[in-house]
Amino acid sequence: QEQLVESGGGLVQAGGSLRLSCVVSVPTFNRYMGWFRQAPGKGREFVADISWTGTIPYYSDSVKGRFTISRGNAKNTVYLQMNSLKPDDTAVYYCAVAQNPGVRVTTSANYWGQGTQVTVSS
Repeated sequence: QEQLVESGGGLVQAGGSLRLSCVVSVPTFNRYMGWFRQAPGKGREFVADISWTGTIPYYSDSVKGRFTISRGNAKNTVYLQMNSLKPDDTAVYYCAVAQNPGVRVTTSANYWGQGTQVTVSS
């Protein structure tokens, strides 16, 4: 059974927008949820994460001001609104949920989604 199910990836022109969604069936209470991406030559890179309350978001410097992370009211969903996309944003994007409460996805073991391809042309 898939524990994290992602959607919203695709092909978009530079300057365009995409919205990624992730629905999870693992514990989310007091868990940070977020997104990573992986492109050739870069490894898996942190993009953004957010606290269970939805009031404490974090972003990598490369996406801050362009991407917005949020959680649904049910708190078993996480979204990544990506605006002003650049070719450098091209990567496979992975949803992540921290396995331990109160710990950011950058510092603990995570549950992982299957990944969705985002390709930015031009």
